[in-house]
Amino acid sequence: MTVIDILTRVDAICQKYDKYDVDKLNGANVAGDDPFARLYASVDADINQCVEKAETAKQEKNRAAVVALNAEIRRTKAKLLEEDLPKLQRLAVKKVKGLTKEEIATRSDLVAALPDRIQSIPDGSSSATKKNGTWGGASGSRTGGAIQFDSTADGNFDDEYFKGTEESNQFRREYEMRRIKQDEGLSVIGEGLETLKNMASDMNEELDRQVPLMDEMDDKVDRANADLKNTNVRLKETVLQLRSSRNFCIDIILLCVILGIAAYLYNVLKK
Repeated sequence: MTVIDILTRVDAICQKYDKYDVDKLNGANVAGDDPFARLYASVDADINQCVEKAETAKQEKNRAAVVALNAEIRRTKAKLLEEDLPKLQRLAVKKVKGLTKEEIATRSDLVAALPDRIQSIPDGSSSATKKNGTWGGASGSRTGGAIQFDSTADGNFDDEYFKGTEESNQFRREYEMRRIKQDEGLSVIGEGLETLKNMASDMNEELDRQVPLMDEMDDKVDRANADLKNTNVRLKETVLQLRSSRNFCIDIILLCVILGIAAYLYNVLKK
């Protein structure tokens, strides 16, 4: 086989798998039209993130942070294996307009290679799952899509298997310390709420004692208003009476003046 034949075959293989290049799909926005390509790109991005988190966990010195990163990696791996990969399997065998049988077979091969990539990501487990665990469509014999993990050689689980690691024990101690601090804070808040409750109860009792006094004050104000109205009425009547008596005196004086003038005129005319 010549070099030209090798280059030709390599170029054909690259063109065959070029449509599944995640970077090119994201750049050309092709994944938006193809559900398989969109989901495959999402799964590939999640795998890359898990790899980056695993590298970060290796360099991290804080054990609690390492345990948290490993927990996130395990959750992501479980999601990929239990949710995303079955969807990719269904989409891989689904007939799509414009795709040949070879391209559909290529999709199945891509999906079949994903479980090994996911399982190879270190997640800090003390007893990692073995390679002979099979996933439907992955390496090994196909078992109808079932997931099998062999945790021990004989299938028995002893106390040593469930024994926590040093990282998990450190994480548990930090968790207990933070929980104790949280309980202390909640106790302080509870005491403050109890004090506020007692103050509110005292204020309510004081208001209950002040209600009769307020009612008595309202009665006194009503009586004072009634007395003031009666006093105003009597004062008005008195003023009217004084005015009428004054007018009577003026009328008598005017009458006397008129009689005097009349007598004077009578005497003058008589002479």
